[in-house]
Amino acid sequence: MSTLATQQQVLLDALFAWPAQNAMKTVAACAIDTGARGLKAYQTNGHVMAQRALQAAYPVLEQMLGEDSFADLARALWHAHPPIRGDLGLWGEALPVFLRGNVQLQSEPYLPDVAAAEWALHGCAGAADVPADLPSLAMLAEHDPQNLRIRLAPGCAVLQSAWPLASLLSAHREQTPSFEAVGQQVRDAVAQDVVVWREGLRPRVREALAGEAALLRSLLQGQCLAQALDEAQALDFGQWFPVALQSGLVLGATLMADNETTP
Repeated sequence: MSTLATQQQVLLDALFAWPAQNAMKTVAACAIDTGARGLKAYQTNGHVMAQRALQAAYPVLEQMLGEDSFADLARALWHAHPPIRGDLGLWGEALPVFLRGNVQLQSEPYLPDVAAAEWALHGCAGAADVPADLPSLAMLAEHDPQNLRIRLAPGCAVLQSAWPLASLLSAHREQTPSFEAVGQQVRDAVAQDVVVWREGLRPRVREALAGEAALLRSLLQGQCLAQALDEAQALDFGQWFPVALQSGLVLGATLMADNETTP
């Protein structure tokens, strides 16, 4: 390995190797003291950037864990799943899975679901804009649902949870319901699926209506409206559709090609 390649590898080890003291021993072995101090500064700066990046994507999780524990979590993720792209706004996707494997947080088993919902909201904010085509909805009265697809808002996602996910998010984001009420829901293991979408430029999240999660999952998979409705037997479509339209969840409809079949 060339001298330059060795120096580059040492720098990467100093920034991302874990535990950190092992990386710094390597630095000290092949660099003068001032170089080691410089690399230590880079490492510290990396930890700060990691914390700030996760704070932007996971504000509710930070509230739940507290600033110090959240900072420790950011450092651990930085070393376990270092960024592979220059834009740190795109880093942090691995956190929900990382939390599931963290034995220290097993007493709060809902945290991975909270993180998954927050990452969906974070991604929703940066999703490409899609203009609404409300006149296209006239096709709902003109064509068989077997030949139609519904267009959903940018960043739309559905998350299934065995915990009161919508209440946990709302309590920290909107200060309602009360933490006492949410705590009781957690003890009762109340399950809540949530819907994430963007209304205009604003990422939104709410509890899914009965049958709505099944409908949206089918639509997101590219299935026709008829098939999606078959999989959402519990949904009152006549009640859901006006709400979805008014909130910007539904943007329009498209007609499937004659030779096209749903997945």
